Amino acid sequence: MDYSRPELAERLAAEYVGGTLRGPARRRFENLLPAHAGLRQAVRLWQDRLMPLTVVVAPQTPSPAVWAGIQARLNPANATDSSATALGQPWWQRLALWRAVSAVTSLGALALALTLAYPPPVLPPIVVVLSATGDAAGPSAAGTAPASFVASISGDGRSMVTKPLTQVRVQPDRSLELWSLPPQGAPRSLGLISASQATVVQRNELLKGIDAFAVTLEPAGGSPHGAPTGPVVYAGKLRL
Repeated sequence: MDYSRPELAERLAAEYVGGTLRGPARRRFENLLPAHAGLRQAVRLWQDRLMPLTVVVAPQTPSPAVWAGIQARLNPANATDSSATALGQPWWQRLALWRAVSAVTSLGALALALTLAYPPPVLPPIVVVLSATGDAAGPSAAGTAPASFVASISGDGRSMVTKPLTQVRVQPDRSLELWSLPPQGAPRSLGLISASQATVVQRNELLKGIDAFAVTLEPAGGSPHGAPTGPVVYAGKLRL
């Protein structure tokens, strides 16, 4: 077995630190550690990941019956009467119960650590260019082309960032309002956006049932009726 493979070292180290690598496999792994720097490094990294999780676990004092049961298992020949009576203890004082609880806790901590160490891949953002229409708010600062906006939508469709690519001129008594456009039905307002800097829009399911986005020129504070009242100055098609 090639223990120099990073993915193998990671898996074995995770099982070793998490307590799921047991018996001969665990002893074999411990014998390999002195000769394999990569394995030792993987173990240290997993210890750093998992040990902070133990901080939230309150310390517990085992009952005398638990200690008696441990002594009986370690030294069967010297088992005392008190260890023999451990089997008659209430269920909450039995060693097997706490061993099972400990195993479940260890597996839960390992699952959490694996999730934190290997999060699901992040979906790339979706970029929509909102180009100026014939009613755009004005030319760019250079005067060579109409201004435009770029909208970057998170892969999960929950947030959007809009930003003007060039200078956008808006009169003081006017505002730019962003709308999502379904293939059929009325536009839905996504709020006002800045003409000079980035604007963050937070909504659930920004991409659901949407065909395009548009920006209209509205009175200061936005449309008073919940529907576009001014001209469409920027628009962009959504392509998934």
